[in-house]
Amino acid sequence: MSIVTQVRPAPSGTALAHFEAILAFETDCWDVHESQGGTPDFVLVDVRSAAAYAKGHIPGAMHLPRGKMIPSRLAQYPLDTIFVTYCAGPHCNGATRAAIVLAQLGRPVKTMPGGITGWIDEGFALVSSEAVSP
Repeated sequence: MSIVTQVRPAPSGTALAHFEAILAFETDCWDVHESQGGTPDFVLVDVRSAAAYAKGHIPGAMHLPRGKMIPSRLAQYPLDTIFVTYCAGPHCNGATRAAIVLAQLGRPVKTMPGGITGWIDEGFALVSSEAVSP
């Protein structure tokens, strides 16, 4: 018996519920990239600093740091708008912190845990520009 199999896997039904729940809370870089080819059905939010955003961000992402997530800044979006937050990468919890704020504001939200690091690892391009906020 290996250390992997020492603890038995969960029953299939329990595993299914668990893995479906994960996808209710997060998405990945590949899925975001694949979803960029038409009219987006979510808002991609870069929560890093203005300087980091300007240096390079995911195409189509808006810059909105956690501290600026207030009802008046989000008023232009219908209440059912899905937000996807990202930060520097798996070593950064900024996307999770921003998701907490959005959830506290009653907004549907997911994180993209790979962040910029995951995006680059997948071979996807960044764009550079001045920070743009809503």
